[in-house]
Amino acid sequence: MELLTTLWLGTPAWSWLVFLAIVVVLLAFDLGVLNKKDHVIGVKESLKLSALYIAAGLLFGLWVWHEFGSEKGMHFYTGFLIEKSLSLDNIFVISLIFATLAIPPLYQHRVLFWGIMGVIITRGIMIGAGTALVESYYWTLYIFGAFLVFTGIKMFFVDSDSGDIRESRVLSWLKRHMRITPELHGNHFLVRQPDPARPGKTLLWATPLFLALCMVEITDVVFAVDSVPAIFAITSDPFIVYTSNIFAVLGLRALYFALAAMVARFHYLKYSLAAVLVFIGSKIFLGDFVFGGKVPAELSLAVTGLLLASGILYSLWKTRKDPPAVAG
Repeated sequence: MELLTTLWLGTPAWSWLVFLAIVVVLLAFDLGVLNKKDHVIGVKESLKLSALYIAAGLLFGLWVWHEFGSEKGMHFYTGFLIEKSLSLDNIFVISLIFATLAIPPLYQHRVLFWGIMGVIITRGIMIGAGTALVESYYWTLYIFGAFLVFTGIKMFFVDSDSGDIRESRVLSWLKRHMRITPELHGNHFLVRQPDPARPGKTLLWATPLFLALCMVEITDVVFAVDSVPAIFAITSDPFIVYTSNIFAVLGLRALYFALAAMVARFHYLKYSLAAVLVFIGSKIFLGDFVFGGKVPAELSLAVTGLLLASGILYSLWKTRKDPPAVAG
Protein backbone atom coordinates (compact mmCIF):
# COMPACT_ATOMS: atom_id res chain seq x y z
CA MET A 1 0.00 0.00 0.00
CA GLU A 2 2.85 2.37 0.78
CA LEU A 3 4.24 1.82 -2.71
CA LEU A 4 0.91 2.94 -4.24
CA THR A 5 1.00 6.24 -2.35
CA THR A 6 4.60 6.99 -3.33
CA LEU A 7 4.85 10.12 -5.43
CA TRP A 8 6.01 9.52 -8.97
CA LEU A 9 6.66 12.74 -10.93
CA GLY A 10 4.68 14.58 -8.28
CA THR A 11 1.58 12.34 -8.42
CA PRO A 12 0.76 9.22 -6.35
CA ALA A 13 1.70 6.00 -8.14
CA TRP A 14 -1.86 4.69 -7.85
CA SER A 15 -3.11 7.59 -10.00
CA TRP A 16 -0.73 6.57 -12.80
CA LEU A 17 -1.92 2.98 -12.45
CA VAL A 18 -5.56 4.08 -12.77
CA PHE A 19 -4.72 5.96 -15.97
CA LEU A 20 -2.71 3.07 -17.46
CA ALA A 21 -5.46 0.58 -16.55
CA ILE A 22 -8.07 2.68 -18.36
CA VAL A 23 -5.89 2.99 -21.48
CA VAL A 24 -5.13 -0.77 -21.52
CA VAL A 25 -8.83 -1.64 -21.15
CA LEU A 26 -9.81 0.77 -23.94
CA LEU A 27 -7.17 -0.55 -26.33
CA ALA A 28 -7.93 -4.19 -25.48
CA PHE A 29 -11.65 -3.58 -26.08
CA ASP A 30 -10.85 -1.78 -29.34
CA LEU A 31 -8.57 -4.46 -30.80
CA GLY A 32 -9.90 -7.57 -29.08
CA VAL A 33 -13.64 -6.95 -29.41
CA LEU A 34 -14.58 -4.15 -31.80
CA ASN A 35 -11.82 -4.72 -34.36
CA LYS A 36 -10.82 -8.35 -33.81
CA LYS A 37 -10.95 -8.88 -37.57
CA ASP A 38 -9.66 -6.44 -40.19
CA HIS A 39 -12.52 -4.57 -41.82
CA VAL A 40 -13.23 -1.21 -43.40
CA ILE A 41 -14.37 1.26 -40.74
CA GLY A 42 -17.19 3.48 -41.90
CA VAL A 43 -18.10 6.95 -40.71
CA LYS A 44 -20.80 5.69 -38.35
CA GLU A 45 -18.49 3.18 -36.65
CA SER A 46 -15.73 5.77 -36.50
CA LEU A 47 -18.00 8.24 -34.72
CA LYS A 48 -19.11 5.59 -32.21
CA LEU A 49 -15.53 4.53 -31.47
CA SER A 50 -14.45 8.15 -31.13
CA ALA A 51 -17.39 8.86 -28.80
CA LEU A 52 -16.18 6.00 -26.59
CA TYR A 53 -12.67 7.45 -26.33
CA ILE A 54 -13.91 11.04 -25.87
CA ALA A 55 -16.34 9.94 -23.13
CA ALA A 56 -13.48 8.11 -21.40
CA GLY A 57 -11.33 11.25 -21.58
CA LEU A 58 -14.09 13.50 -20.26
CA LEU A 59 -14.88 11.11 -17.41
CA PHE A 60 -11.20 10.87 -16.55
CA GLY A 61 -11.13 14.68 -16.43
CA LEU A 62 -14.00 14.62 -13.93
CA TRP A 63 -12.03 12.12 -11.84
CA VAL A 64 -8.98 14.41 -11.95
CA TRP A 65 -11.23 17.32 -10.94
CA HIS A 66 -12.59 15.32 -7.99
CA GLU A 67 -9.24 13.93 -6.81
CA PHE A 68 -6.91 16.88 -7.43
CA GLY A 69 -9.14 19.95 -7.49
CA SER A 70 -10.87 22.19 -10.01
CA GLU A 71 -7.70 23.91 -11.23
CA LYS A 72 -6.05 20.68 -12.34
CA GLY A 73 -9.36 19.49 -13.77
CA MET A 74 -9.58 22.59 -15.97
CA HIS A 75 -5.93 22.23 -16.94
CA PHE A 76 -6.68 18.68 -18.08
CA TYR A 77 -9.64 19.78 -20.21
CA THR A 78 -7.67 22.69 -21.70
CA GLY A 79 -4.79 20.40 -22.64
CA PHE A 80 -7.23 17.81 -24.00
CA LEU A 81 -8.94 20.43 -26.16
CA ILE A 82 -5.70 21.96 -27.47
CA GLU A 83 -4.12 18.61 -28.34
CA LYS A 84 -7.24 17.41 -30.14
CA SER A 85 -7.45 20.58 -32.23
CA LEU A 86 -3.74 20.79 -33.07
CA SER A 87 -3.86 17.18 -34.28
CA LEU A 88 -6.34 17.92 -37.08
CA ASP A 89 -3.49 18.65 -39.48
CA ASN A 90 -1.99 15.35 -38.40
CA ILE A 91 -5.06 13.58 -39.77
CA PHE A 92 -4.58 15.23 -43.16
CA VAL A 93 -0.93 14.13 -43.32
CA ILE A 94 -1.83 10.57 -42.27
CA SER A 95 -4.37 10.39 -45.10
CA LEU A 96 -1.62 11.48 -47.53
CA ILE A 97 0.68 8.77 -46.16
CA PHE A 98 -1.96 6.09 -46.69
CA ALA A 99 -2.70 7.34 -50.21
CA THR A 100 0.99 7.56 -51.19
CA LEU A 101 1.81 4.07 -49.91
CA ALA A 102 -1.45 2.61 -51.26
CA ILE A 103 -2.62 1.33 -47.87
CA PRO A 104 -6.21 0.11 -48.34
CA PRO A 105 -8.89 1.16 -45.82
CA LEU A 106 -9.05 -2.50 -44.69
CA TYR A 107 -5.68 -2.19 -42.92
CA GLN A 108 -5.60 1.50 -41.96
CA HIS A 109 -7.07 0.94 -38.50
CA ARG A 110 -4.31 -1.61 -37.78
CA VAL A 111 -1.63 0.99 -38.56
CA LEU A 112 -3.33 3.66 -36.45
CA PHE A 113 -3.92 1.28 -33.54
CA TRP A 114 -0.31 0.15 -33.28
CA GLY A 115 0.74 3.73 -33.86
CA ILE A 116 -0.90 4.54 -30.52
CA MET A 117 1.63 2.28 -28.79
CA GLY A 118 4.44 4.38 -30.21
CA VAL A 119 2.69 7.61 -29.22
CA ILE A 120 2.38 6.43 -25.60
CA ILE A 121 6.15 5.90 -25.52
CA THR A 122 7.36 8.92 -27.52
CA ARG A 123 5.05 11.39 -25.79
CA GLY A 124 6.19 9.99 -22.45
CA ILE A 125 9.83 10.59 -23.36
CA MET A 126 9.17 14.12 -24.64
CA ILE A 127 7.04 15.08 -21.65
CA GLY A 128 9.54 13.55 -19.21
CA ALA A 129 12.34 15.55 -20.80
CA GLY A 130 10.21 18.71 -20.79
CA THR A 131 9.35 18.24 -17.12
CA ALA A 132 13.00 17.81 -16.18
CA LEU A 133 13.91 20.98 -18.09
CA VAL A 134 11.16 23.08 -16.52
CA GLU A 135 11.93 21.85 -13.00
CA SER A 136 15.66 22.51 -13.36
CA TYR A 137 15.49 25.63 -15.52
CA TYR A 138 12.19 27.47 -15.15
CA TRP A 139 13.23 29.97 -17.81
CA THR A 140 12.77 27.26 -20.46
CA LEU A 141 9.05 27.99 -20.14
CA TYR A 142 9.76 31.41 -21.64
CA ILE A 143 11.42 29.66 -24.60
CA PHE A 144 8.31 27.46 -24.98
CA GLY A 145 6.12 30.57 -24.80
CA ALA A 146 8.15 32.49 -27.37
CA PHE A 147 8.17 29.45 -29.66
CA LEU A 148 4.37 29.16 -29.45
CA VAL A 149 3.88 32.86 -30.17
CA PHE A 150 6.26 32.64 -33.15
CA THR A 151 4.51 29.49 -34.45
CA GLY A 152 1.09 31.09 -34.06
CA ILE A 153 2.09 34.26 -35.93
CA LYS A 154 3.67 32.14 -38.66
CA MET A 155 0.41 30.16 -39.03
CA PHE A 156 -1.48 33.40 -39.65
CA PHE A 157 0.62 34.33 -42.68
CA VAL A 158 2.07 31.09 -44.06
CA ASP A 159 -0.10 28.63 -45.94
CA SER A 160 0.31 25.25 -44.24
CA ASP A 161 0.86 23.12 -47.32
CA SER A 162 1.78 19.60 -46.31
CA GLY A 163 3.46 18.98 -49.66
CA ASP A 164 3.84 15.73 -51.52
CA ILE A 165 4.66 12.84 -49.20
CA ARG A 166 6.45 11.12 -52.09
CA GLU A 167 9.05 13.91 -51.99
CA SER A 168 9.62 13.49 -48.24
CA ARG A 169 13.28 13.08 -47.36
CA VAL A 170 12.31 10.91 -44.40
CA LEU A 171 10.37 8.52 -46.64
CA SER A 172 13.27 8.37 -49.08
CA TRP A 173 15.72 7.64 -46.24
CA LEU A 174 13.54 4.85 -44.88
CA LYS A 175 13.26 3.26 -48.32
CA ARG A 176 17.04 3.35 -48.74
CA HIS A 177 17.78 1.83 -45.34
CA MET A 178 15.03 -0.80 -45.09
CA ARG A 179 14.28 -3.94 -47.08
CA ILE A 180 10.71 -3.28 -48.20
CA THR A 181 8.51 -5.65 -50.16
CA PRO A 182 6.93 -4.12 -53.28
CA GLU A 183 3.48 -5.33 -52.23
CA LEU A 184 1.41 -5.83 -49.09
CA HIS A 185 1.31 -9.19 -47.33
CA GLY A 186 -2.11 -9.04 -45.75
CA ASN A 187 -2.02 -7.30 -42.37
CA HIS A 188 1.60 -8.23 -41.65
CA PHE A 189 4.16 -5.54 -40.84
CA LEU A 190 7.13 -7.88 -41.28
CA VAL A 191 7.56 -11.02 -43.41
CA ARG A 192 10.36 -13.44 -44.21
CA GLN A 193 11.39 -13.44 -47.88
CA PRO A 194 14.17 -15.19 -49.85
CA ASP A 195 17.59 -13.55 -49.72
CA PRO A 196 18.45 -12.51 -53.33
CA ALA A 197 22.17 -12.87 -52.61
CA ARG A 198 22.00 -16.27 -50.87
CA PRO A 199 19.72 -18.90 -52.43
CA GLY A 200 17.91 -20.98 -49.86
CA LYS A 201 18.26 -18.32 -47.15
CA THR A 202 15.59 -15.91 -45.98
CA LEU A 203 15.65 -12.39 -44.59
CA LEU A 204 13.19 -10.31 -42.61
CA TRP A 205 11.51 -7.74 -44.86
CA ALA A 206 9.29 -4.80 -43.95
CA THR A 207 6.01 -4.41 -45.82
CA PRO A 208 4.50 -1.10 -46.98
CA LEU A 209 2.25 -1.40 -43.92
CA PHE A 210 5.31 -1.14 -41.63
CA LEU A 211 6.62 1.77 -43.69
CA ALA A 212 3.28 3.55 -43.18
CA LEU A 213 3.50 2.86 -39.43
CA CYS A 214 7.00 4.40 -39.29
CA MET A 215 5.82 7.50 -41.18
CA VAL A 216 2.79 7.90 -38.91
CA GLU A 217 5.03 7.71 -35.81
CA ILE A 218 7.51 10.22 -37.22
CA THR A 219 4.67 12.54 -38.17
CA ASP A 220 3.32 12.39 -34.62
CA VAL A 221 6.72 13.37 -33.19
CA VAL A 222 6.86 16.35 -35.55
CA PHE A 223 3.40 17.55 -34.54
CA ALA A 224 4.17 16.97 -30.86
CA VAL A 225 6.83 19.69 -31.12
CA ASP A 226 3.93 22.18 -31.17
CA SER A 227 1.39 20.45 -28.96
CA VAL A 228 3.62 19.42 -26.04
CA PRO A 229 5.00 22.94 -25.39
CA ALA A 230 1.44 24.26 -25.70
CA ILE A 231 0.28 22.10 -22.80
CA PHE A 232 3.40 22.90 -20.76
CA ALA A 233 2.38 26.52 -21.13
CA ILE A 234 -0.89 25.57 -19.40
CA THR A 235 0.62 23.45 -16.64
CA SER A 236 3.96 21.82 -15.88
CA ASP A 237 2.33 18.94 -14.00
CA PRO A 238 3.57 15.86 -15.96
CA PHE A 239 0.51 13.80 -14.97
CA ILE A 240 -1.91 16.34 -16.44
CA VAL A 241 0.26 16.97 -19.51
CA TYR A 242 0.70 13.28 -20.31
CA THR A 243 -2.83 12.05 -19.62
CA SER A 244 -4.51 14.88 -21.54
CA ASN A 245 -2.17 14.22 -24.49
CA ILE A 246 -2.84 10.49 -24.61
CA PHE A 247 -6.61 10.72 -24.22
CA ALA A 248 -6.79 13.35 -26.98
CA VAL A 249 -4.69 11.27 -29.38
CA LEU A 250 -6.68 8.10 -28.62
CA GLY A 251 -9.95 9.78 -29.54
CA LEU A 252 -8.59 11.53 -32.60
CA ARG A 253 -7.12 8.36 -34.13
CA ALA A 254 -10.54 6.73 -33.71
CA LEU A 255 -12.17 9.73 -35.39
CA TYR A 256 -9.75 9.56 -38.34
CA PHE A 257 -12.11 7.60 -40.59
CA ALA A 258 -14.89 10.15 -40.15
CA LEU A 259 -12.66 13.22 -40.52
CA ALA A 260 -10.22 12.14 -43.26
CA ALA A 261 -12.73 12.80 -46.03
CA MET A 262 -13.83 16.18 -44.68
CA VAL A 263 -10.69 17.60 -43.05
CA ALA A 264 -10.45 20.18 -45.85
CA ARG A 265 -13.63 21.74 -44.48
CA PHE A 266 -11.67 22.83 -41.40
CA HIS A 267 -9.32 25.01 -43.46
CA TYR A 268 -10.14 28.19 -41.53
CA LEU A 269 -9.58 26.49 -38.19
CA LYS A 270 -5.86 27.18 -38.62
CA TYR A 271 -6.47 30.85 -37.81
CA SER A 272 -8.17 29.90 -34.55
CA LEU A 273 -5.31 27.51 -33.76
CA ALA A 274 -2.85 30.30 -34.50
CA ALA A 275 -4.70 32.58 -32.08
CA VAL A 276 -4.72 29.82 -29.44
CA LEU A 277 -0.96 29.32 -29.76
CA VAL A 278 -0.33 33.06 -29.45
CA PHE A 279 -2.66 33.26 -26.43
CA ILE A 280 -1.13 30.23 -24.69
CA GLY A 281 2.41 31.40 -25.41
CA SER A 282 1.66 34.92 -24.18
CA LYS A 283 -0.04 33.54 -21.06
CA ILE A 284 3.34 32.57 -19.59
CA PHE A 285 4.63 36.13 -19.84
CA LEU A 286 1.31 37.68 -18.77
CA GLY A 287 1.14 35.46 -15.70
CA ASP A 288 4.69 36.20 -14.54
CA PHE A 289 5.11 39.85 -15.52
CA VAL A 290 1.58 41.34 -15.61
CA PHE A 291 -0.69 39.43 -13.22
CA GLY A 292 2.07 38.55 -10.78
CA GLY A 293 0.97 34.93 -10.82
CA LYS A 294 -0.71 32.34 -13.02
CA VAL A 295 -3.49 33.30 -15.40
CA PRO A 296 -6.66 31.70 -13.94
CA ALA A 297 -7.27 28.18 -15.28
CA GLU A 298 -10.93 28.95 -16.00
CA LEU A 299 -9.90 31.90 -18.17
CA SER A 300 -7.48 29.74 -20.16
CA LEU A 301 -10.14 27.09 -20.75
CA ALA A 302 -12.82 29.64 -21.69
CA VAL A 303 -10.64 31.58 -24.15
CA THR A 304 -9.26 28.40 -25.74
CA GLY A 305 -12.74 26.89 -26.13
CA LEU A 306 -14.16 30.10 -27.57
CA LEU A 307 -11.38 30.51 -30.14
CA LEU A 308 -11.56 26.90 -31.31
CA ALA A 309 -15.36 26.83 -31.46
CA SER A 310 -15.33 30.03 -33.53
CA GLY A 311 -12.83 28.53 -35.98
CA ILE A 312 -14.77 25.28 -36.37
CA LEU A 313 -18.14 26.97 -36.86
CA TYR A 314 -16.75 29.54 -39.30
CA SER A 315 -14.98 26.82 -41.30
CA LEU A 316 -18.10 24.69 -41.56
CA TRP A 317 -20.18 27.70 -42.58
CA LYS A 318 -17.63 28.98 -45.10
CA THR A 319 -17.23 25.56 -46.79
CA ARG A 320 -20.88 24.49 -46.56
CA LYS A 321 -21.27 24.51 -50.37
CA ASP A 322 -17.96 22.78 -51.13
CA PRO A 323 -18.20 19.32 -52.74
CA PRO A 324 -17.32 16.44 -50.41
CA ALA A 325 -13.70 15.28 -50.59
CA VAL A 326 -12.70 11.69 -51.16
CA ALA A 327 -10.56 10.11 -48.47
CA GLY A 328 -7.22 8.67 -49.42
